[in-house]
Order: sequence, then structure tokens, then C-alpha cells
Amino acid sequence: MPERQPQDFRELLVWQRSHELALSIYRITEGFPRHEIFGLTSQMRRSAVSIPANIAEGCGRGSQAELARYTEIARGSASELEYPVYFARDLGYLEEAPAQQISERVDHVEKMLSRFKQRLLAEDALPYEWQTQPDGEP
Repeated sequence: MPERQPQDFRELLVWQRSHELALSIYRITEGFPRHEIFGLTSQMRRSAVSIPANIAEGCGRGSQAELARYTEIARGSASELEYPVYFARDLGYLEEAPAQQISERVDHVEKMLSRFKQRLLAEDALPYEWQTQPDGEP
């Protein structure tokens, strides 16, 4: 696995999409009831922010294997975000359409993270800078 210098995580499309997702979660949860600030609101925000944060941390590590490991942690955070979205919908905090939209964005980020990790671990992997271009972007 090639060693590399730390790179700017903001150049990665998967980080950009996960950052946009985190911002949207923050905006959506602003409308949740005040009594959920330490419950559902906090849980959703932590999960959402953890996705781009783990990508950023992985970029600061010394190898593509480490970046792949942090990418997998980010994917776990994306999976963790899925349930609270449905729960918020069922509690009436989110309408069906916004909940569906968020779920689709989470699913898209999860797929991007999976592809990114596969490429990082491929035997013929190039340094990850080449992965800043759209790959199957909708």
C-alpha cells in the first residue's frame, strides 16, 4: 500500500457530499422540538458530523490503509444516521418527503464511501488524489 503525504480532505468528492449531508441534518433538526435537543437532535447531528470528520482524520494519516479504515468508520456513522431519520419521521418531526430525501442522500454517501474504500485498498491503487472526480454522481 503506497505511503503518501497528508492531503486536503476538502478536495474529495465523498467528503464534499458528506459535509453537505451534515449541513442539511443541522438545518432539518433546527425544527425539532426543544425537548429533543439532548436526544434525537444531538444523536442525528453527531452521526452526521462524524461522517466527514472521519474522512478528514483519515486524510491526515500516513497511508491509504489508514484512510480506508477511517472511511469504514465514516460508513458506520452513515449507517447509524439512517434509523434516527425514520424515527423522527414516525414521531412526526419530519414529513415523509424530506425523510425520504435524507435517506436517499445517506444511501448515496454510503455507496460513495464503499467505492472509495475499495479503490484505496485495490492492489494497483494510485495515491488517492485521483479520486476527487465524480464517480456515478446523480
